[in-house]
Amino acid sequence: MLKSLFSGVSGLQSHQIAMDVESNNIANVNTVGFKYSRANFSDLLAQTNQIATAPQGDLGGKNNVQIGLGATVASVTRIHSQGSIQNTDKNTDVAIQGDGFFILSSDNGNTYKYSRSGDFKFDANGNFVDNNGFIVQGWLRDEITGTVDSTAPIASINIPPGLTTPAQASREVTLKANLNSGSQVENFSPTWQINSLGDFIDENGNTILATDSPRPVPEDVGVMFNEEGEALNLQTGQGIWASFKAAQTTSADLSTQFSGVGTTLPQDTTFSLGLTLDDGTIVTATYNALAGETQAQAFGGYIGAINALSAQTGVTARVSSTGNEIQLENLNNNDSASHNINVTTQSIIDTGTGLPVGVQPTFLGPVAGVTTTAYTYTYNSNAAGNLGGGADKVFKTINDLREALQNEARSYDLDGDGALENAITVEVTPEGRFVIKNPAGVADPAGLPANATTDDYNMFIAVTGYRTAAISENVRFSTTMQSLNASLPAGTAGITLSQSLNAATHSSSIDIYDSLGSKHTLRMEFRKVDVDLTTGSRWDMILSVPEPAVIDTVAPLNELAGQVRFNNDGSLATYSPINFSFTGNNGSAPDQQVRLDFGTANAFDGMTSFDARSATSGISQDGFTGGDIVGIRIDQSGTLIGSFSNGRAFGLAQIGMAKFANNEGLSADGGNIYLQSANSGDPIIGEAATAGRGFIQSAALEASNVDLSRSLTQLIIIQRGYQANGKTITTSDQLLNTLIGLKQ
Repeated sequence: MLKSLFSGVSGLQSHQIAMDVESNNIANVNTVGFKYSRANFSDLLAQTNQIATAPQGDLGGKNNVQIGLGATVASVTRIHSQGSIQNTDKNTDVAIQGDGFFILSSDNGNTYKYSRSGDFKFDANGNFVDNNGFIVQGWLRDEITGTVDSTAPIASINIPPGLTTPAQASREVTLKANLNSGSQVENFSPTWQINSLGDFIDENGNTILATDSPRPVPEDVGVMFNEEGEALNLQTGQGIWASFKAAQTTSADLSTQFSGVGTTLPQDTTFSLGLTLDDGTIVTATYNALAGETQAQAFGGYIGAINALSAQTGVTARVSSTGNEIQLENLNNNDSASHNINVTTQSIIDTGTGLPVGVQPTFLGPVAGVTTTAYTYTYNSNAAGNLGGGADKVFKTINDLREALQNEARSYDLDGDGALENAITVEVTPEGRFVIKNPAGVADPAGLPANATTDDYNMFIAVTGYRTAAISENVRFSTTMQSLNASLPAGTAGITLSQSLNAATHSSSIDIYDSLGSKHTLRMEFRKVDVDLTTGSRWDMILSVPEPAVIDTVAPLNELAGQVRFNNDGSLATYSPINFSFTGNNGSAPDQQVRLDFGTANAFDGMTSFDARSATSGISQDGFTGGDIVGIRIDQSGTLIGSFSNGRAFGLAQIGMAKFANNEGLSADGGNIYLQSANSGDPIIGEAATAGRGFIQSAALEASNVDLSRSLTQLIIIQRGYQANGKTITTSDQLLNTLIGLKQ
C-alpha cells in the first residue's frame, strides 16, 4: 500500500519539474534567441515479485510480475529549432539563419561563451559587445594586406571610435571594355595631322620629331573610316586614279593632205585614230572624207568621230588655233572612261590611184603616242611601293598616300631646266582631310619673280575610282578622295580638301591616387591601327596623366605608348605595358608601380573586340585618399564593413561562428549564454554560411522559438497529470484508513 503513496509523490515531483520547465519557456517567450526546453519523463525501477518462467511441457510460460515505483524526470532537452527572424532598425543587430552560435568572451579570448542572441553594440572603447558586456570574437583587418583573414585565430572585435583610414596609393587598374571591330563605328577621331615634310603635328601645332615618344604611327589606310563612321575596308589592289593636269597632245600639220590651205581634198581620204583603253582594249575612230571636202569639213568630221567615242575613251578632240592640227585632251575626270591618251594607231590614207601615199601624222606625247598625266594609287596591306612621280604608286599608310600625291603634283618640269620649282603641297589637316595647295613657287634661276616661275602651273585635279576586271572599286575610298577634284590656279591662296579620314577610337579614364591620397586622372586612349586577316586586330594605346605627374622617362614624360592585340574571335591576345611607374611630383612617394589588368589572354573576362559599340563596361582601381569612418554595416558573411568619408567602404572585421556536434549538450549559463560541455563536442569555428554554418542577417534578431499554443496546451496536460497523481495519494490514504479501521 505504501508503494502507491510514493509513486504518487514521484509523479507530483516529476510534474512539478515539468511545470517549472514549461513556466520558464513561457517566461522567455520574448527573449531574443531563446530556445525552449522539454522535460522528459521516465519510470522508476520496478519491484519484481515474480520472475518470468519459460513454458515447460504442457504448462505455458508466465510473465514477470513487476510493480512500478513511480516516475522521474530523466532529462530536460533544449530544442534548437530556428526562431523567426524579426527585422530591426539597428544596423548592429544580427541574426543567425541556420545552425551556429556567436562566440563571446569576457576575458579577451582566454575562454569562450556562445549565444544565439545578436543584440550587439559598440561600447565606449569600440569593443563589439552583447548585453552582458561580453566581447564578440572574430577576425580583424590586416593593415598590411588590407584584407580580413578568416583562417587566422579569432580575436576580440574592436573598431576604435573615430577610426581614420590613411591614404592608399593605387596599385592596380582594372579595365573591362569592348573595342568595336565592326564596319560601322560611332567613336572615331581624325587621322594624325601631317605637314608637307611628312612630320606629325600635335594638337598644339608643334612638330613631333622622330625621337619623340609617343610618336604617332603612320596609320594604315585600310583600317580608316569615312566621315559617316563607315569602314573603308580597303583591300590590296584597290585604290584611285589621280592626275593634276589634263593629258594633251597635238597632231602633226595635216594640211599636206590638201592641195592648199582652204582647198578641197583631191581624192577620197580615210582619217583613222586608234586609242587604247585602261584595260587594253583598242577603240578606233574613223572618218571617211570624200574628194571635194574642204579641210574644215574633213577635220570637223574627223573630230566628230573622235568625240563620238569620248564616253569610252575619255578623249576629246578639237582643231588647233592654226587650223592645221588636231588637239587631243583627256581631263581624266570620268571614272567610266579611260585615262590619259594612248594613241596606238593613227593614219590618213588616200584612196585615189596614182596619187602620193597618204601621210601618217605623228601625235605628240611624252612617250611614243602616249600622253600620261593620270596614275593609279593602289593600296597594299603589306608595304608601300613606288611613291615617286611619273609612275603608278602603291601606298599603305596615310603618309604614303600624302607623299605619293605630293611627289606627282611636283613632278612637272615645265621649263625643261631639270628643276622643280613649284611649291605645291599636300598635307593632312587636323580634321583628317588631305589638303592640296598651289601657292607661288620660288624664283626661277632665270630671275623670274616668284609668282611667275615657269614650273608653276594651273592644276586641274581629277580623282576617279580605280577598278579592273579582277578588282572592284572601293566606293567609300574613292568618294572620300574625289572631294579633291578642283581647279587650282598657280600662285593662289585657294585650296581643295578631301573628306576626312578617321580612325576608330575609344577612351576611358579613372582617378588614381598617390601615397598622399592626391588624385591624378589616368586616361587610356585606344586607336585602331591594324587588321590581320589571320591573327586579328591591333589597337594602339596611350596612357597619360596631367602634368606635373610623369609615367615615362622619354618626353613627353606624362604619356606612355602601348598596344592591345586581339585574336580573330574577339578575345584578348596580349597587351603592353602590363604596368607603369608613376610619380606625382607633389611630394608623394616616387616610382609608384601600378599594374594594368585588361583580362586573361585568350579569354573574354576583360577587354574584347567584337562587332559591337565601343564601350567601357567596368573600370576600377584600388587606391583611395584618407577618410574618417562614418558608418558600419554587416553583410551575410558577418563582415563589418566600414564606410568612410572618402567614399570608400571595406571590411574592418568579421564575426566568427561556432558549430557543435551536439547543440543539446551545451550548458545554459543565463543571459542567453551557453557554455561548452563534455557532451557538446568542441566548437568548430569558421565563417558564416560555410561548412553547415548558417548565414548572418543584419539589422535583424532571432525571436524565441517558444510556441505559446504548444506551451499552454502543455500546461493543461501537466496540470491534469499533477491532479491525477494527487488522486493516487488521497485514494491510497483512504485505503490505509480502511485498513486501520479493521482493528477497531
